[in-house]
Amino acid sequence: MIIKKFVGKTQEEALEAAKKELGNGVVTMNVRNVKKKGLSGFLGGKQVEVTVALEEDGESLKSVRRETAPQRAVAAQTAPDRAESRNASGLMADSSQNIEKKLDSLQNLLVNRLQQEENAKSVQAERGEDEADRQETPEKKEAQQAEPTEQEKFIRLLYSTMLENEVDEKYANQIIGEVDKTEKPDVPIDFILANVYQKMILKFNKAKGITPASKTPKVVFFMGPTGVGKTTTIAKIASTFSVDEKKKVALLTADTYRIAAAEQLRTYANILEVPFRVVYTPQEAKDAITDFREFDYIFVDTAGHSHQNEEQLDNMKKLLEAVDGTAEYQSFLVLSATTKYKDLLKIASSYREVTDYQLIFTKLDETSTLGNLLNVKLYTDTPIAFVTYGQNVPDDIEPFNPQKTVKQLLSTKH
Repeated sequence: MIIKKFVGKTQEEALEAAKKELGNGVVTMNVRNVKKKGLSGFLGGKQVEVTVALEEDGESLKSVRRETAPQRAVAAQTAPDRAESRNASGLMADSSQNIEKKLDSLQNLLVNRLQQEENAKSVQAERGEDEADRQETPEKKEAQQAEPTEQEKFIRLLYSTMLENEVDEKYANQIIGEVDKTEKPDVPIDFILANVYQKMILKFNKAKGITPASKTPKVVFFMGPTGVGKTTTIAKIASTFSVDEKKKVALLTADTYRIAAAEQLRTYANILEVPFRVVYTPQEAKDAITDFREFDYIFVDTAGHSHQNEEQLDNMKKLLEAVDGTAEYQSFLVLSATTKYKDLLKIASSYREVTDYQLIFTKLDETSTLGNLLNVKLYTDTPIAFVTYGQNVPDDIEPFNPQKTVKQLLSTKH
């Protein structure tokens, strides 16, 4: 794991410098404003500092080696090029301390549990164990040797915490397998925690989100089963682009099965003062896109239906085929965080047969466990672009934040 900080006038400039040095595989870990050094900083000059991470091939905690002071001195004389690696390790240590504070005191919880075990042993001894029972026997020595280390107990605690937050056992095992510390019992717990945290962030990856077309318009389809909040989500996103970013936006609905859905989107369109049209056939959708060719974005609400309805899935394919070649388009699969895990996998697989997509998760405010976000992301190998957490328009939506979600997945509070 390489972790480095880059500074620029803007976040984009700092991130560009990171990609230039480390490659396009970097993942943004943290962004903050910093003052310039020297007189310009005193006079109010500001810059943006971006902390990025890059996971190296074959990396695991087993590659970590602790050096003594003399060894570091020799290494500095014989291998100057390792200075950057040591700097990266220092940054990881700094990040680990911050993560330790921000997460839910997992280390303190472990210490408390260990203390409880020690107290229980003391109470047992005070209740009259005779000296013979307390003498070390071969059996007792073997039991003591089998006693897991503090690091092993902490890893188990991380594992159980992920399971409690409904991370699939398969993925939890993968993550823990990458940080198995049985061979290095002296590695600090905060280092283990930081490593798990960073690896989980990297597994989420970064979504492109809604990107502009090379030539207008950009058509954006929102797909998904009924009741997940597609229409409300479209209204939130359309408001951001129309009001905040001053883009020319048009709304279409192909959901002719539910009159209420069309009227709801029409109401939002009237409030935003943007064009709205109901399309009944793929050709009508194509004609509408031609009519709105001078617009920046066209958001399309599709009919919600069961993922087992092959006829409606086929209609979705025809709609996308009609647009293909007429305009650039993106597709988003909208899922509810409250849907059962097995159903989420079936839904994701069914829509994968229709087109490629990015993910949007809704109703995060209606669940206390977010493991399914990681599960579906890893199952589909598709990034999450947005999450929503309420019905308020245009609020209660934000671009997906991997750091925030991982903190919740490693939290013991529910």
